[in-house]
Amino acid sequence: MKPRISVVTLGVADLERSLAFYRDGLGLPTDGIIGREFEHGAVVFFDLAGGVKLALWAQRDIAHDTGLQMQPVSPTAVTIGHNVARREEVDQGMEAAARAGAEVIKPAQDTFYGGYAGYFSDPDGHLWEIVWNPALLPPDD
Repeated sequence: MKPRISVVTLGVADLERSLAFYRDGLGLPTDGIIGREFEHGAVVFFDLAGGVKLALWAQRDIAHDTGLQMQPVSPTAVTIGHNVARREEVDQGMEAAARAGAEVIKPAQDTFYGGYAGYFSDPDGHLWEIVWNPALLPPDD
C-alpha cells in the first residue's frame, strides 16, 4: 500500500446541516450533495489541498454499506489536523469555526512543542485541531 490518503469520510447525522457547516461556515469548496438518486448514496465531497477530498456521508448509510452497527461518535478516537502557515491563522480558523456553529473544545494556546493550537468539534462531534507548528509548516497553496 502506498503511503497516501485520498479521501477522509466523516459519518454525519444530518447531511444538510453538515454541508452548511463545512461549505457556508468554513468556506470549503463543494458541488453540494450528489448521489441523492441512489438509496444510501447521498454524499458531499470537498476538494482539499494536494488532491485530498473530505467526504460527508450519513452515518446510517455508512452502517448500511459496511454492515456494522451505528455507534456514537467518539471525539477522542480520531482527530483531524489542519496545519496553518502563521500563528494568527489558528485564531482566525477557530473564530470561523465558532461562527459556523462549532463547539470550541480547547481555545488556541501555546503548545509544549513550541507551536500554537486549538481544538473544535463539528456539529457531529468530529474533533478538529488547528495547528501552527514552525517545524511542520504546510506547503504553499
